Amino acid sequence: MELAAICDPVLIGEGPHWDEKQQCLYFVSVLEGSLHKYVPVTGEKTKTNIDGRVGFIVPVDGAVDQFVIGVGRTFQRVEWNGSEGSEVKVVEVIGDVDQGVAAPTAINDGKADPRGRLFGGTMNVNWENSPHRHGSLYRIDNNNIYKLCDNIQLSNGLAWDLREKAMYYTDSTERKIRRYDYDVDTGDISNKQFIFDFEKNHIGGMPDGITIDSDGNLWIAVFNGSCVIKIDPRSGKLLQKIPIPAKQVTSVIFGGQHYDVLFVTSARLRAGGPQCGCTFTITGLGVKGLPGYKYKIV
Repeated sequence: MELAAICDPVLIGEGPHWDEKQQCLYFVSVLEGSLHKYVPVTGEKTKTNIDGRVGFIVPVDGAVDQFVIGVGRTFQRVEWNGSEGSEVKVVEVIGDVDQGVAAPTAINDGKADPRGRLFGGTMNVNWENSPHRHGSLYRIDNNNIYKLCDNIQLSNGLAWDLREKAMYYTDSTERKIRRYDYDVDTGDISNKQFIFDFEKNHIGGMPDGITIDSDGNLWIAVFNGSCVIKIDPRSGKLLQKIPIPAKQVTSVIFGGQHYDVLFVTSARLRAGGPQCGCTFTITGLGVKGLPGYKYKIV
């Protein structure tokens, strides 16, 4: 196994997505409001800024240089050609969420599901100092927005397993991993269960972004835990713990030509260390991930 830092530190790296067609990694820096692109074959790294806090980036299926992003409380479809400092054009405002919520919330993470619907959640902006749970999890289906659950404090990782008919999800401050029964035809979720408990497994920190490998095991970024963990969601067993030279590990995604590279984002909020906030690659894990899904406009 080999770990390497591939991108310069950002304040909060988040929302990584591997684009199979372009063979590149996209991710965001939340508080800096920046979109990032990394091409492993050439080593090229580019970024640009938008106006506002950004939670994730997901390419749009069938479109060139188009993405869905979460900005503040708004889901937007934008166009960015991937070049350094180039303009990000808002193609469409899909809609606002958390309407009527007085407390400050913002979109924090999002992914497309196997049918190209977008799932994205919100968080209490002041989650560290507030016990309240004003966030929610939403589904966007053909630009229609549906609330799936509320009472969320810090919405984070999402992953789907069609063989298990399962969706996995994290509200980070629970320090547990949720499993829902998932209907791929409708996008509906039901029957919430907790399948892994950080406290019971003596894992410090809290779960952040997650991804799934071809064996159905979950890889979980551990914020304030300086590691990525691998668990079997069917048995609830901890399978592996990989140290990361950054305390605040934020998200993970498999990519590369054969999906055998794990990309890991991190943050440097009040965290010391020269590699805090870097994006890393981990190779030699002996597993492969699954292609990410793009947002589909029907």
